[in-house]
Amino acid sequence: MAGMRRLELSEALHLGPGWRHACHALLYAPDPGLLFGRIPLRYAVLMQMRFDGRLGFPGGFVDLRDGSLEDGLNRELGEELGEAAGAFRVERADYRSSHAGSRPRVVAHFYTKLLTLQQLTAVEMGAPRARDHGLEVGPAQDPTPPPPAPEGLSQLYPRVVGVWVINYSQPGLPAKILLSLLFTGLCIVFLKLSHPNHSSATTL
Repeated sequence: MAGMRRLELSEALHLGPGWRHACHALLYAPDPGLLFGRIPLRYAVLMQMRFDGRLGFPGGFVDLRDGSLEDGLNRELGEELGEAAGAFRVERADYRSSHAGSRPRVVAHFYTKLLTLQQLTAVEMGAPRARDHGLEVGPAQDPTPPPPAPEGLSQLYPRVVGVWVINYSQPGLPAKILLSLLFTGLCIVFLKLSHPNHSSATTL
């Protein structure tokens, strides 16, 4: 990305008081299920629809005067995702990278946290009751009613905060997050082609 540079964490933490720090976390869990009854899911990943209509990961700005990056990130997760986020804690060992841009003076820190599928599902279902739900993130859906859920899928498949499943060709979780966006788009196209007379809900 133009204007962005990768930093070591130690360098990022010494940028000075004029910089703001934002922390976000990719929460994921192994999923033994099958998509449409035949495609291995491998992992479920939690994503949100941001206030600006873009897909993103939970988190936000943190103030280092109030504690560590991880302290601030876990507070953000609790506010955005609700009580179920208290069942786990993102730690320094979950840190992956930091990137900074010159304008605005913001450094973004990225974490990945492996959960159980039960933990991830609990977060997903409890998020609408979170304190900040609907303030920093919000729904994005077509104004028309969604089509019937494909056979074998729950009627809850269009959700405001949802788990999106990703089929990876390699074991482990790669850093190529854009694959998740591509897979999501393919799913939406599949649903629209399957129900040409309806507009599918693209809620997260």
